Amino acid sequence: MAVGAAIWSALLEKGITMGVREQVQDEIKASMRARAAERLSGLRLIAGAIKDREIALRAEGGTVSDADILAILGKMVKQRQESQRMFLEGGRQDLADKERHEIEVIEEFLPRQLSGTEVEAAIAAAIADTGAASVKDMGRVMAVLKGKYTGQMDFGAVGALIKARLG
Repeated sequence: MAVGAAIWSALLEKGITMGVREQVQDEIKASMRARAAERLSGLRLIAGAIKDREIALRAEGGTVSDADILAILGKMVKQRQESQRMFLEGGRQDLADKERHEIEVIEEFLPRQLSGTEVEAAIAAAIADTGAASVKDMGRVMAVLKGKYTGQMDFGAVGALIKARLG
């Protein structure tokens, strides 16, 4: 077992988990050792996006949290899904496959997506927690959901569900 892996194992035993950034860096090293070029390319895209966000926040005096990273990863998946769709419409299966592979790499670092019934239950709980009564309260409901479920649901679709419930 490598020294780094032994350290992480010891930390996990104590209940200390590795952050997303550290997981990405470890996977980059493993992919380099395995000479997995396609995987390495996707991981470097993730690392670059995180670094860009760090630079932007450093100017404001902030730091990048795991929640920020999950939001970045969610945005990256959406961008690649759109690109994949456009490549398929344009008859470029090779490029669509490349986008699909990048999506798979990115999704490894995202938490499990909630099912439709779990999303509905989360919305109902957030509405109850905030006491939301109209569409004017939608922002508060979304804030609760984003705080608890970042990376686990599509907030664009959730917005429409909240509107339907409150409207």
